[in-house]
Amino acid sequence: MIYARFGLFLFGLLVFSFGITVTIKMQHLGIHPWDVLNVGLYNIFGLSIGSWNIIIGMILIAIALILDRSYVKLGTIINVIFIGAFVDFFLWLDFLPGKTNIVFDFIMIMTGVVIMGIGGGLYNAARLGAGPRDGFMLSISDKTGASIGKVRIITETSVLVLGLLIGGPVFIVTFIFTFVQSPIFQYVYVKCDTLMNNLERKVVERRQHSIS
Repeated sequence: MIYARFGLFLFGLLVFSFGITVTIKMQHLGIHPWDVLNVGLYNIFGLSIGSWNIIIGMILIAIALILDRSYVKLGTIINVIFIGAFVDFFLWLDFLPGKTNIVFDFIMIMTGVVIMGIGGGLYNAARLGAGPRDGFMLSISDKTGASIGKVRIITETSVLVLGLLIGGPVFIVTFIFTFVQSPIFQYVYVKCDTLMNNLERKVVERRQHSIS
């Protein structure tokens, strides 16, 4: 079943990265706080948006390793590298339309938000390691005793302010991101997690039956 989990993990990363790419193409309407930072750094220093995703992710992994190693697994490192690479690949293909009209653009960016929610639920359901941002915030929560929700709000607000200061794209969708993405993430995660657990149980039952 490890192959099934790894396949789900990679597929989830691919879907999640595509969702990020869609929102970045519509960035004039606002994007996720962490992507605001990545785009802002890209605009100032160059490299690529995916490269900045990898760099920031690795920094967060290093901090998490210092605070609490339990939140960093092989899947965490794969997450960082693959999402950065996939985002750059999709942007390089350049098959998505850019800014057109407000109605179409809003539909496009909300579609991207939904896709990100689905992708996040998929790869997290594989249970191969938390993403670098989640691992970072969980480790901070453990060390400070603050609630995960509080740490998330403080962290993402700080990242958003920093991204705004360096010229990252902040607009209305930035502030409604969580309200749309989170429930979709939760729904997909629960469904896929249940599916994977059921598959594993059936495999175990078949093996026990064949032995007996």
